[in-house]
Amino acid sequence: MALKLYKPTTPGRRRTSVVDYSKVLDKTVKAPSRLFISHIRTSGRNNQGKITVRHRGGGFKKMIRDVDFRREKYDIPATVQTVEYDPNRSAFISLVAYADGEKRFILTPDGLKTGDKILASSTAPIKPGNRLPLKAIPIGTFVHDVELEIAAGGKLARGAGTYAVVQAVEGTQANLKLPSGEIRKVPNGCWATVGQVSNPMRMNVRIGKAGRRRLMGWRPTVRGKAMNPVDHPHGGGEGHNPIGMKYPKTPTGKHALGVKTRKKKKYSNRMILRRRK
Repeated sequence: MALKLYKPTTPGRRRTSVVDYSKVLDKTVKAPSRLFISHIRTSGRNNQGKITVRHRGGGFKKMIRDVDFRREKYDIPATVQTVEYDPNRSAFISLVAYADGEKRFILTPDGLKTGDKILASSTAPIKPGNRLPLKAIPIGTFVHDVELEIAAGGKLARGAGTYAVVQAVEGTQANLKLPSGEIRKVPNGCWATVGQVSNPMRMNVRIGKAGRRRLMGWRPTVRGKAMNPVDHPHGGGEGHNPIGMKYPKTPTGKHALGVKTRKKKKYSNRMILRRRK
């Protein structure tokens, strides 16, 4: 997989790069229409119409792909039919056809190609795309789409190029090192997919210009110190001014940087062996 660079015909093109999808994607089979779901975008607004998340809006219309994060069709082999782009996530997805005729979307592991066979089974071989419970996966194996609770579907390590590492299996728990560096306990009956998530080169892509960001659904961000006092705690003053406070604040006046936001008595603290840095 490689990045595609453009000739600098314009200032925006000079700094733009994309993943060369022509060398990766292979969409020769059309997916069933039931796997595509329409949805109404809220653009960061709540049920009262008030903006609760800033800098959202616009962008292309998208259809949600119904990706199977549970893969509960155990001991039924499946054949990979496509490797395709999903506008709703950074990783690629694949259409797989099971031996009983059903078709589903799954997250594509890095290196998986059309025609490959995959299996979800406690006795499946350790190869990218196969799904097993953590207690059946050797220590040191890269895994992704990991469940936090048994039969709840994959929640961890689903972004492009991410993976978790199985570090130990003791008693009823397995120790995982997550992409953030956190080491966490997970029930060893939870299922995980072997391998790294596809599209690891995405982290090197340069957006290049503001218009491309707008098409992704991101609106411009304005500095707080450039606003008026009524609009932001950093606003006001004559000419150029520093923040003027001992610490940065959010638009609502709360401490912003260097402040821990996790609850001190959160129920899952006992499952975390080492916090992320």
